[in-house]
Amino acid sequence: MPQDVRFDLPFRTPVSAHLESAREHHLRWVWERGLVRSRAGFEEYRSWDLPEAAARTYPHASADDLVVLMNWFSLAFLFDDQFDTASPDRADRIAEVARELIATPLRPAGTAPRVVCPITVAWAEVWTHLSHGMSLAWRTRFAASWGRFLVAHTEEVDLAARGLAGTLGLAEYAEFRRRTVGIHHSIDAGERSRGFEVPPQVQAHELMVRMRDLAADTIGFMNDIHSFERERRRGDGHNLIAVLHRQRGSTWEEATAEAYRMTRDRLDEYLALEARVPRMCEELGLDAEQRVRVRMGVEAIQHWISGNYEWALTSGRYAAAKDGPAVTAELAGKGSLDDLLVV
Repeated sequence: MPQDVRFDLPFRTPVSAHLESAREHHLRWVWERGLVRSRAGFEEYRSWDLPEAAARTYPHASADDLVVLMNWFSLAFLFDDQFDTASPDRADRIAEVARELIATPLRPAGTAPRVVCPITVAWAEVWTHLSHGMSLAWRTRFAASWGRFLVAHTEEVDLAARGLAGTLGLAEYAEFRRRTVGIHHSIDAGERSRGFEVPPQVQAHELMVRMRDLAADTIGFMNDIHSFERERRRGDGHNLIAVLHRQRGSTWEEATAEAYRMTRDRLDEYLALEARVPRMCEELGLDAEQRVRVRMGVEAIQHWISGNYEWALTSGRYAAAKDGPAVTAELAGKGSLDDLLVV
């Protein structure tokens, strides 16, 4: 099964010691904010174990900050599950809510949302905490990456609404997946989790730009492999294996093997570029304190590659089938747990 596919990563990242206590606070928050509204939906959401994903990708966050990051995780994943190819009629509402989610980081923290539904209200609350203590440069960078991620999702819904969801070629899909996977702003959040910022000249350097893109490709393709059985069951063609199968006429096994090779190629290129980071620091004339921040920025990328991979191997979100009868009966084949786009 693709969820069992393994990659040999050269680094392992720690898991936050605050996982269990933060998980309890987070699950209570999700329920109280109406982000899950049914018992079956709550059990399905809990099976995803997003708290573990946050604890692996942000292992150095404080106990309080880890809860904030878990809460933010829930919004990105739950919004993604508000639509699927079987529900193209929701495209207009999804676009309206996405515009509100994009606008939130561009307004003063604490501003009430203008489009009101559970997910926009929760995001306004989370952004107040997530942006706290960070510079205008960081907030602007995060907002830009977050915006590209949400725009890509509305484009995905629009393609489905026009019956074009399965028409992207391989190159188009790879570029599109780099945006829909949402890794750039997730790496930015790694800075928030430890209270530092990568120097702006490093963020703008072509080496770091390419490393972040390769990390997004690697994680996106890994996720496609691990989630393939689930998405195939749902009829979702937004998956690298499905694109290779369709475009090249490959068998599913051949397409899976090629997806694995492409993922490995992206990871190998990333590792080659990571080895050049010290030389980049020399070229830019960075001082010792700036180099520490660069090192932590590279660690933020590593945490995402390794942490997301370890989480995806066991998460119920990517399981091809569910063991729980209540979940199977009420949620199998659906694209979302509960409708979060209405009041």
